[in-house]
Amino acid sequence: MKVVIVLLLSLLPVLVQATEVGERLAPWTLLDQYDQPYSLDTHTQILLVARTMDGAKLVKAALQDKPKGFLEVRHGVFVADIQRMPVLVSKLFAIPAMRDYNYRVLLDRDSRVVPRYPGAEEKVLWLQLDNGRLVAQREFASATDLRAALDKVAAP
Repeated sequence: MKVVIVLLLSLLPVLVQATEVGERLAPWTLLDQYDQPYSLDTHTQILLVARTMDGAKLVKAALQDKPKGFLEVRHGVFVADIQRMPVLVSKLFAIPAMRDYNYRVLLDRDSRVVPRYPGAEEKVLWLQLDNGRLVAQREFASATDLRAALDKVAAP
């Protein structure tokens, strides 16, 4: 019985943090691969979230051959949870490699932002925002499907 109670209590923070349609997302600030800060604000319309390297690879494949600024001009940002990546690997290899990407990667080094948005580990979560409020969410398991969805978003 005690185990069940402990388990339920450990799940409580996850359930409390779950974001519902219509809810305003809490602001946060993360550094990108160039150590430049980005703060979630009311101008962001698309928030892509990857929990694992597999999810990040989906985004990379979807944005391959897209021009620099493709995501930004659509008011989109990409957040990658890199907390599980060994620090030495991230500093010496992964983050320097990300500097060659044609898009910005917001790095959740301490896993403090990504857990706010529940979703499948191996998929990319797409949160559609309007003035800071969540209006829709979907998940992508295919780079082709993610690319097609991004292509449908008109650039202003």
